[in-house]
Amino acid sequence: MLQRLYDWTMRLAAHPRALWALAAVSFAESSFFPIPPDALIIPMVLARPAQAWRIALVCTAASVIGGFFGYAIGYFLFETIGRHVLAFYGYSAAFAEFQAKFNEWGIWIILIKGLTPIPYKLITIASGLAKFDLAIFGVASLATRGVRFFLVAGLLRIFGPPIRDFIERRLTLVTTVFAVSLVGGFLVLRYF
Repeated sequence: MLQRLYDWTMRLAAHPRALWALAAVSFAESSFFPIPPDALIIPMVLARPAQAWRIALVCTAASVIGGFFGYAIGYFLFETIGRHVLAFYGYSAAFAEFQAKFNEWGIWIILIKGLTPIPYKLITIASGLAKFDLAIFGVASLATRGVRFFLVAGLLRIFGPPIRDFIERRLTLVTTVFAVSLVGGFLVLRYF
């Protein structure tokens, strides 16, 4: 099933209305869809490097809006929809532990996990369930999703196809290094 969804997503990247498809996938991935928007960003930016920033902007905006939808699922519909979304992906057991950590470290989890390929829907649903401050959630989502998608688009625009292989093989490493730098920057600002 996941392979069919991935193949479908790759076909969307070549479609004339790929930007709309990217927005739809980015929105849905933030709350329930399994395929990350990177599957569309990579071929779209490689095909149209001059539009890299526009592609990243559309992806970021749709992802943040979708994140608010995921937040609403956690806040209003956890028992009826949220629990089923988590069960579908096999996250039910791990979610209780994640929720406990989220209640303690909320903003940091949003900032760090929002940069990584870890399913963002976990963060959005957990944020709603924890009734995390909506404004802070929105700003943190905008920052982390924007950095992630603009980083991918920028690397692809500058380095082209060779960076594609590197990103696909080491996306977790690239975003983890950036996340550590981001958190380190916050800590320096706060304590020094």
